[in-house]
Amino acid sequence: MGYQETISIFWAKTYDKLRFPTRFTRDIVWGVVLGIGLSLSSTSAAWYFQDWRRRKAIKRIPPRPIELRSDEIVPGVIGLIGNTPLIRINSLSDALGVEILGKAEYLNPGGSVKDRVALQIIEDAEAQGLLHPNTGSVLFEGTVGSTGISLATVGRAKGYECCIIMPDDVAIEKVQVLEKLGAKVERVRPASIVDEKQNLARKRALEFGATELTNIPAHGDELAISTQAEPSEVEHTTDTVGDDEDTSLIPHISLPQILRPALETKPRGFFADQFENESNFHAHYKGTGPEILRQTSGRLDAFVSGAGTGGTVAGTGKFLKKALPDVKVVLSDPEGSGLYNKVKFNVMFDLKESEGKKRRHQVDTVVEGIGINRNFSLGLDIIDDAYRVSDTEAVAMSRYLVQHDGLYLGSSSACNLVACVRLAKTLSRGSRIATILCDSGARHQSKFWSDEYLQAHDIPIDTTIIDQLLAS
Repeated sequence: MGYQETISIFWAKTYDKLRFPTRFTRDIVWGVVLGIGLSLSSTSAAWYFQDWRRRKAIKRIPPRPIELRSDEIVPGVIGLIGNTPLIRINSLSDALGVEILGKAEYLNPGGSVKDRVALQIIEDAEAQGLLHPNTGSVLFEGTVGSTGISLATVGRAKGYECCIIMPDDVAIEKVQVLEKLGAKVERVRPASIVDEKQNLARKRALEFGATELTNIPAHGDELAISTQAEPSEVEHTTDTVGDDEDTSLIPHISLPQILRPALETKPRGFFADQFENESNFHAHYKGTGPEILRQTSGRLDAFVSGAGTGGTVAGTGKFLKKALPDVKVVLSDPEGSGLYNKVKFNVMFDLKESEGKKRRHQVDTVVEGIGINRNFSLGLDIIDDAYRVSDTEAVAMSRYLVQHDGLYLGSSSACNLVACVRLAKTLSRGSRIATILCDSGARHQSKFWSDEYLQAHDIPIDTTIIDQLLAS
């Protein structure tokens, strides 16, 4: 039997099985089938037509400007901190089919995300009576730049002087900005994490006053604050009970120092301690996280951030994870930092940090300011994954964004967006990723944005690296 005959027999038997008992029944069945088919087709066509009309109508509507409400005047520089826009990174989003959203923290008055931290540290200290404005008090901090600039900015606005200890190999424009803000800058050689120079800011804060204030409520031994008041002006007291009270059930309680009212007017030296001060974490848990949740209307699949002090990724990530349990929190980490291995393998180590191989403090990389400390530890349990980003990739991303989006960003922002691209490759189309655009490129011109510096350190400038990353 031939092939054609076999096929004919097959269809004949199939027709016999599908044959309807009467022509009327057959017409009814086929009528129902055709009706359902036409209904589905017309519904789909109507839906697509409505969607087309909606998208066309949206294009004709001019973009809504930033809302300006009547009788709304912010209280100076402080009122400008936070509530930064969340912007779509068009070039990356269009190429990936995944929405990459950047929190434009470089629009804060001090030019970086650290404005939030500086404000929270100072206001928390004021609320606890540790700092009093316009008394000649000085804020001390060790930093590679951004936190120092924010402390100097916020400090000036609130009535404080500022002294910043920083490595002498950071971009010179950071020093220049600090000096223009009236901050005293003490530059030191980069040192090992165990070197006493790492505690120089703390030491300077204690040297500032004649008396160290201790036993402050809600603080441990790490607090460093001194006053220029004389020791005799600081009164100590302990708890006492009446003679007729049963003291067997009342433990002896040592109360904190009671500071005389005159003491509040004397200058103090205050160590901000951004790495260990939990105000850092709370600035993002109470500010950045809620803002991102509102701006995305809760439609968010992942959050990406680097970790300098750890407050941003820990505070923002923890808030978002609490509100959206399925959101992925991902660390972006530069070469030379051990945080990547801490997240991936629970081991705080990197080959460049091993003895004899580390050339500069924290990370041997052109990316400044991101790298275990208390603030990072507060969010370690909610970090789902980590990506390591090379100097070459960060430089390529920064130039790519200028070319395609007109975004002139710093090194940390570029690292975050490289990690976003890698993460997007693992998510479905239409997903949403939010990240932090920490600062602009303006304070990185002599290093990260200097072609001469990069060439001298054998770091290529090649935007095709991002093209390849997007296409892979």
